[in-house]
Amino acid sequence: MKLANPLAYPLAVLAGGLFLVVGVRLIRLPNMIALPGAVAIAIAGSAFLKEKEPETLGLDNPNLEQELLQAKQRAAQLAVQANDLQAESIKLLTETSQVELLGIVQYACDRTRELPDKLDDLAQRLHRRGSLLAVDDLEKQLKEAQHKQRTSSGVAQAQWQRLADSLERNIELAKQGQDAREAQVVSLSTLIVDAGGVLQQLQNKLRSADLGSTDQTDELRALGLELNNMQESMDVLMTGS
Repeated sequence: MKLANPLAYPLAVLAGGLFLVVGVRLIRLPNMIALPGAVAIAIAGSAFLKEKEPETLGLDNPNLEQELLQAKQRAAQLAVQANDLQAESIKLLTETSQVELLGIVQYACDRTRELPDKLDDLAQRLHRRGSLLAVDDLEKQLKEAQHKQRTSSGVAQAQWQRLADSLERNIELAKQGQDAREAQVVSLSTLIVDAGGVLQQLQNKLRSADLGSTDQTDELRALGLELNNMQESMDVLMTGS
């Protein structure tokens, strides 16, 4: 439970005050018990009320804030799923020949679990900035995505191409004076949803695969690498924002 300033929550202060009055006048509690009790009730009450409030980020664009809150919620769910997958992989991938595959899965899960904190950092940067994304920032992201696209192949190359296309649209929005931050977060949220699908495939495959089959372990490896590529794409979107 998060602590909150009781003065910002009159109901919590009122509850503490009532306890003090009742405790001293009716129950005849000693002041050394009644006063700390009243303070504790006010603090606990304000913390409780704060927990019940809808989360806000204080951004200047309501649509941007809503998109980012949804992305944070999806990322939190994904982190829980990644934690479960990480535990399962340790139990299932026990052979020496499976060490590399275990490393890929564990690394993908570790990066997925970091996503909620990265989104918190992004929200703070967007709040501090309080303005449109600069074209220069977007162009740096685009150059990185294009470099990754040229040096990748297969599924990873297609993923980087989609990200580059998205960044090009965001650059056009920024040049037109529109808030490209919203489009940026929508792209990020889409990636999180896609990553959730790949993570689920990886979990399902790990549970059902014949781990003695090279073909099936190769499929697991490919899914783990695909998930890592998505994490890299997310990092590009969150860099410089």
